[in-house]
Amino acid sequence: MKIKKGDNIIVIAGKDKGKTGKVVKALPKAGKVIIEGANLSKRHQRARKSGTKGQVVEKAMPIDVSNVMIYQDGKRARVGKKLIGSKIVRINKKTGKEI
Repeated sequence: MKIKKGDNIIVIAGKDKGKTGKVVKALPKAGKVIIEGANLSKRHQRARKSGTKGQVVEKAMPIDVSNVMIYQDGKRARVGKKLIGSKIVRINKKTGKEI
């Protein structure tokens, strides 16, 4: 998976197409990522203590990695890998900049 926690991304497919945000959590085994402010779902939460009320909470749900792209310099970017010294780093395929 080429997208990691903390990356800025843009959603390229689905109901939130065009939204940008930061990756909060990456789920590589499932091939999904959780993005702040995208793919929100309402979840009903029970009252925790007696005397408090239950509430409806908006929660960011996972979105498939194939529906997002890295967002760099105001444009979408395809990700490649390059060997620099003894490290393998992720690069923007079009500009050659390190991500």
